[in-house]
Parts: sequence; structure tokens; C-alpha cells
Amino acid sequence: MRKPMLIALVSMLFAALVVPAIGNASAGKGPVRRYVVLYKAKASARAGGAAVARAGGQVVEINRKVGLATVKTRNPNFLSAVSRSQVLYGAARHRPIGHSPKLHAVRPKPMDVETEGAKGPARAVAASGARSAAAAGEGDPLSGLQWDMKMIHATARGSYAVNKGKRSVLVGIIDTGIDGNHPDIAPNFSNRLSRNFTTDIPLIDGPCEDEPDQSCSDAPNVDENSHGTHVAGTVASPLNGLGMAGVAPKVRLVNLRAGQDSGYFFLQETVNAFTYAGDIGVDVANMSFYTDPWLYNCTDNPADSPEAQMEQATIIAATQRALDYAHDRGVTLVAASGNDDTDLGNPTFDDTSPDFPPDAAYPRDVDNSCLDLPTEGKHVMSVNSIGPTKRKAYYSNYGVEQSTVAAPGGDRREYFGTQQFDAVENRILAPYPESVARANEELDEDGNSLTRFVVRNCNDGVCGYYQWIQGTSMASPHAAGVAALIVSARGVPDADHGGVTLEPRKVRRVLKLSATDRACPTPRLYHYPDPDLPAEDFDAFCAGSPEFNGFYGHGIVDALRASE
Repeated sequence: MRKPMLIALVSMLFAALVVPAIGNASAGKGPVRRYVVLYKAKASARAGGAAVARAGGQVVEINRKVGLATVKTRNPNFLSAVSRSQVLYGAARHRPIGHSPKLHAVRPKPMDVETEGAKGPARAVAASGARSAAAAGEGDPLSGLQWDMKMIHATARGSYAVNKGKRSVLVGIIDTGIDGNHPDIAPNFSNRLSRNFTTDIPLIDGPCEDEPDQSCSDAPNVDENSHGTHVAGTVASPLNGLGMAGVAPKVRLVNLRAGQDSGYFFLQETVNAFTYAGDIGVDVANMSFYTDPWLYNCTDNPADSPEAQMEQATIIAATQRALDYAHDRGVTLVAASGNDDTDLGNPTFDDTSPDFPPDAAYPRDVDNSCLDLPTEGKHVMSVNSIGPTKRKAYYSNYGVEQSTVAAPGGDRREYFGTQQFDAVENRILAPYPESVARANEELDEDGNSLTRFVVRNCNDGVCGYYQWIQGTSMASPHAAGVAALIVSARGVPDADHGGVTLEPRKVRRVLKLSATDRACPTPRLYHYPDPDLPAEDFDAFCAGSPEFNGFYGHGIVDALRASE
């Protein structure tokens, strides 16, 4: 579904990523396998390619800026050869090739919480709230349903009156894609700058002929998952009299697609997205994902084989090089903390990794030396999720070591105002691709919603669709949107790319100082009052002060205070 690499490489910016194939993958007698190989920090592309060839591999693609190459080989001892090399840092499995009907459309477990409980009869959830908001001039028609924007003061009487963002500010969405044709995204979408770094993989994404475009090669304005479109809308849906509005409704959105339709994010694709963001002058990048196949990357866990240890060390090193590259070129990096209800400063157990291939996971004891990437990478601001009552969402990760700020992400298990437990309105509402809604059989022939989780809104014959979901994936773009407002308000002329720019350290400082302090609950060991939640599984301890703690970091982001 994404534009294939061979097509995407026609861009001049991609020219630096490609070298002629080096080596001979036909050497050896085993099946062809693909790996991602990281060169040592000071190794040249030529030296790295030669080392790959000596190991029996052939370079298919390379990101020269990071020294990360995709390699194919028939050598069954290729990984051992890499581990002995004086030039190569390590190797990780590359994304799979091929097709297996029983494996396609597998979603990583941490994404399941986003649509948890997403079943129920059709219901006109948008009716009264939408009409009253529009009549009162409070924003777009669905603004009355956006408790999240009210909480952070991104409203007509709040930040919109002061700072809607500048069109010269670019927010990169590193995700499953963006539906650039969605009527509540299109006005702010940059098709020219957007790129798709993936190619659909039938093995996990489903048969290409079943896709809306009947192709595994998607244009850069396509999202056949819906996750990235939801995230993008929260950042920058415009104030256009249709649907809802984002935190920064005048900034531009750039699709940096690194995720498969199935929700997997593989190493080469994510690294390419990071470096491209740095090259084109992206100001803020949102990262609502973790890099597969390891939830926690450990370098010396005794439960892991030597090959698995090398793979995780490679993911850590390659990801950090790419994050450094983007950060050093002015990209403010914002990431979701994760949906595992875990203190990231004290993880203890992981039985979800590796999450590919399916059924490959095994139980491991983990500790604080293991990293959840990219959220635990250097230069990254990690965002926790809160619900309508401002409590830490039951699923959200936390911890004093990792948490930067908190933001609305939804919590279906809250009781809020007149809303009942498990009300859809306790989640986050944002754009939903119509093609995905139809593929999921959520619309009737006339385009009406068949589920309370999908809202339709029309204006002058133009209709947009919106989806209620929850997660730290939904919290992170609220913070990214506020970061974009900070760049808009305080940026200086960008001599390299035009528009404005602001050093990430300055954006971080303003984001933290403008956030609203929120103290830990009393008692600090918070119990979620829900008969469906075993206390031992979800109770969470909040450490720290009112000014900084493990649930809220430096506080809840505030669009108005950040704009002043």
C-alpha cells in the first residue's frame, strides 16, 4: 500500500540512501534471507558493503546517514560472520516477504487497547453536542465533543484566538500513513513533502488485490490502517466548518509513513523516516509506535540467544543514530509512552517479544537496562495519557525517569460527568479514512454510520468520518501539536528550508514550563475502581512532586499557555 522503495527512490533526497548492490547473495545453499545490517560508526559505505560481501551478503539498500543497510543472503552463517566483523556493528531481521493467508493483518498487542470495547449498536453521538458547539461559535461542528481540546485550552476562546500555528511549520507524522484526501486533513496536508517508506507485505498486511487500490505500493497520501490519520487530525485538523479541529489548525502535516497496514514498524523504514525528517526541515515529529519486533530491547538478557541479543543491540544503536540525526537538524521528537501500564523506570517482565513472526514471543525477565524505543531514546519527549477526569489512563505507561508531560488520550473506564462507564465520548475523536470504514463494514450504502464508534459530519455536501479511540498514541499528538504552536510563536527564520525553526531544547523547555502541574493522587498507589480490572494488574504507584512526577511528568500540556 505504500509507495515501493524503488519508486520512492526517484526523489533526489533518496539518492543518498542508495548504493549499487554489493556482494553475491547467491553464494551459499540456504534460502534467501533478509537482514538490516548496521555499520560501525566510522565505517564508510564502501567498507561496510565490502564487509557485507565477505559475510556472504548483498546490499540492497543503504541509509548512508546512519550506516544502515538492507541485505539479502543465502549464507546460513551470515549472522555469525557479522558478529566477527571489525566493520559491522550488528544485524537484525528484516521485514518478511511473501504471503501466508493465516498470518495477514496481525496487529501488535499494545495497539489492541486503542479499540478495546469497540463494539455496540449505532447511536447518533454527535447530534446535540455538535449543534450546540457550532451555534455558540466554539469552533467546528464537532468541537462540542472534544473534551480533550477543552482540557488543554485549544479552543476558539483559548489558543485559537492567540495562535493557530503557522503554515511554514511542519509536523511529521511517523505512522501508518495519512489519508491526505480526508476533507478535514487535506487543507493542511503537504503531498509534495510526504513520503511512504514502506511497501505492503502480503504476509502480514493481507493480499494486495484486496486493498482499495489493489496494490502493495501506496501513494504518500494513503492510510489503509487509520491510525496515522487519527494522529494527524489531532495535531492539525483545520478550522474549516467541518468536523473537528486540531491543536494547531494552521500548521502543515507531512506523512512520513514507516508503519505497515498491520501496525508493524520495522527498523529500516523507521530510520529512513527519521533521517528524511531531518533533511527536509520537519519541525516536530510525532511517534506513536514502538519499533518491532521487541517491546523492550535488551543487549544481554540471558533468556535471549546471541543472535537475539545482537538484533536488539542493533535496533538500539541504529535508532539512536537516526534520532540524533533528526534532533541535530532541528526536529523536536515527541513519542507515546506506551499502553502497557508499566513503570518504564522499573519494567520487570515481557512476554510479548518478539512479536514477529506470530507466536514467536517467549517470557523474559527485563530490567531498566532494556529500552522501549523510540520513546526511551535520547532527545525524545515521552507523553503519558490521561482521561477526561485527568487521572492517568488505566493503560498508560508512566515513570519518573521517562515521563516528560501528560496529555489527553482517553480512558473508556472512567465515569465522567453525565457519561456512563465505557461511553465512547470518553475516548478521543479524530479523522477516520472513509475507505477503512467501508472496508470494516461500519457504514451503510448511503454512508451512514453503523456503529457508535464512527461519527459522520457533513457541510455543503462534503462529508467526513471520525473515529473514537484511546491510547498514548492519542496523547502524543496533543503534545506534538502544542510543540508546533511553540515553534510557530517563537521560531526564528530557517535559512536552510525557509519558514521558521526553533532548537528542540528550547521547544522542550517551553513545553515543560507551560504545562499545568498536576500532583500525584492520594494515596499514591492508585487503584482503578473497575470490577473488570484486577487490582494487582493495574494499580500504579505515582512517585514525585506536584511539579514533576511519574504520572504527569512536568504537567498536562496547555496550548494557550504555550502560545502566550
